[in-house]
Amino acid sequence: MTQAAQLWQKLITRAIARESSTEENLQLLPGVEGQDWSRLAESIKAEIPAELKAFYQVYGGQRDEIGVTPLVRNLTLLSLDSILEQWQFLNEEVDQDEMEVDNGPGIKPTLWSPAWIPLATNGAGDYLCLDTDPDIGGTYGQVLYYWHDWENRSVEAESWFAFIELCLTEEE
Repeated sequence: MTQAAQLWQKLITRAIARESSTEENLQLLPGVEGQDWSRLAESIKAEIPAELKAFYQVYGGQRDEIGVTPLVRNLTLLSLDSILEQWQFLNEEVDQDEMEVDNGPGIKPTLWSPAWIPLATNGAGDYLCLDTDPDIGGTYGQVLYYWHDWENRSVEAESWFAFIELCLTEEE
């Protein structure tokens, strides 16, 4: 079993136990093939990290429906189509002058960056993102939160798999 498949299985098991739910309530989507990433990569003008591709090959995120059980923290994972839709929305709607930025090390001083790939949401305008254009000291593919009403951005983990492992550790 691949590392991506192992992480998925752990996430599914934890989510079901945490929410007293069923796998059906997670509304998992079929895996995404490698070529399906080309439209997103072309839009953001960046290489999609291999860990993300491997992860989404197992399951392609979750359905965007009310009542879906969150998979990671209080977040549901976006489908590939939703990733692109939310990325386009954020690029159009975020007003860079809206608030003063207070980003942590390794993140460029911006409220929103087109180099951030939104992967998960809490449904309230906040997103978990992969950073494909980190600042000095950052890592390509690092994970950060975009908060719609808070100016702070900080690195949650250096990679997607490291973030998932961190979440699994938090829930133990």
